[in-house]
Amino acid sequence: MDNQLDERSRHLFRVLVQNYIDDGQPVGSRTLARLSDLEVSPATVRNIMSDLETMGYLHSPHTSAGRVPTAQGYRLFVDTLIEVKPLNSTVVTGLKQKLVEPELNQQLLVETASSLLSSLTQMAGVVTVPQQHKAAFRQIEFLNLSDRRVLAILVVDQKEVQNRIIHLDREYSSSELREAANYLNDLLAGRTLQSVRKLLLKELDRVRQDMNELMRTAITLGEKIFSEEEQPQTNYIVDGQINLMEFEELSDIEKLRSLFEAFSQKKEILHLLDRCICASGVQLFIGNESGYEVLDDCSIVSAPYVMNEDVKGVLAVVGPTRMAYDRVIPIVDVTARLLSEALNSQ
Repeated sequence: MDNQLDERSRHLFRVLVQNYIDDGQPVGSRTLARLSDLEVSPATVRNIMSDLETMGYLHSPHTSAGRVPTAQGYRLFVDTLIEVKPLNSTVVTGLKQKLVEPELNQQLLVETASSLLSSLTQMAGVVTVPQQHKAAFRQIEFLNLSDRRVLAILVVDQKEVQNRIIHLDREYSSSELREAANYLNDLLAGRTLQSVRKLLLKELDRVRQDMNELMRTAITLGEKIFSEEEQPQTNYIVDGQINLMEFEELSDIEKLRSLFEAFSQKKEILHLLDRCICASGVQLFIGNESGYEVLDDCSIVSAPYVMNEDVKGVLAVVGPTRMAYDRVIPIVDVTARLLSEALNSQ
């Protein structure tokens, strides 16, 4: 733990990490002794570095006698040894001019925020598309089509109309479809779309023993329509993945392939960002803290953004663990605040 470190060890560790972040080269004891501005011998520094390695804060790459920080070391560095300074006022003004002042729709705001995160950090910028958590079911109607197909006309929030074609195992009569629609309208009216499928499954279990044909038909149709609601319709915009190729520690072709596949498939990164929605302020996942092997060599700095006091999504910078945290953290924080401002001004 960091309370095991005396002031000299903390200072040497801070200098080592900062130097490694700056130039990406393992730091040896002679170099660290010179950079530290302390009157200590390389032998003393070497002993301290060995202790730090034993504690899990440093490790030695196979190709070098120098040391580099571990994920645990970066966590100590971020939590106790860096000073995060406010973002330069010129940078903030530039962000406002591109994000807040133009009248952009939500999609363009997300794309712009992702691009700004990438350009300012030279890493990957990720922004989830605003989630419509409170979209409410209002009404449904069914219209028979050919070949055992039915058109479901779904009214959401009294104004949005969604048309969905569902494929069924048998033909249904117009009266069956009308009665099923009436049943679903009574059962589901006013509920959020996210809760509709859970309610249908609960209703199915509750009445399974004495379910009549009408209820069976209605719930069968309802499950067909809302099955896609079981998975959150979250999406994200990512910009600057190619920047990650510039970092030597991520340049291995297999690592890059796996990382780019994760961006493309989105599952792991979306699950990770979903964990940030309930948290306030900036969140960091360093190395294996993410819980996903594909991100073991990466750090993610994220923050939620809000609209009308409701969290609508998350934005993040994805880069190597060797990132300038003191610079990236305020960029993410300010961009999240400005994106919130832009959304609330619409």
